[in-house]
Amino acid sequence: MQVVLDTTVLIDYLRGRPVVDRVANLRRRGDVALTTAINVEEVVRGLRLGEEDAAGALFDGLGIVSLGRPAGRQAGEWRGAFARQGVTLSQADCLIAAATVGAGATLATGNPGHFPMPEIALEHWPVGQ
Repeated sequence: MQVVLDTTVLIDYLRGRPVVDRVANLRRRGDVALTTAINVEEVVRGLRLGEEDAAGALFDGLGIVSLGRPAGRQAGEWRGAFARQGVTLSQADCLIAAATVGAGATLATGNPGHFPMPEIALEHWPVGQ
């Protein structure tokens, strides 16, 4: 199984929270831990002083799901469809979701409400746990 780690999960990992054990369990099971360039940007933008090396090591150990035209199209379709229902979704979250779906992966996130798309396989990894 492939699991895309969302920003909340990556931050918890960097801060040494219990999610470290969950990621280790993924790897022990033979699952593949991934993320996207969007998540890398979000984490880097919020790094605390002294976290740069740990973040680099974390990213070195993850596969990066690429964002291509199909993901861009899917993200746009979702944003438009939800906007017509009065629901505003962020561009970043829609792109992360589209990349995850395109890779046939599951998204691990502390913010399941940001990803209401019915097509996405989602695991709620509560922040701090």
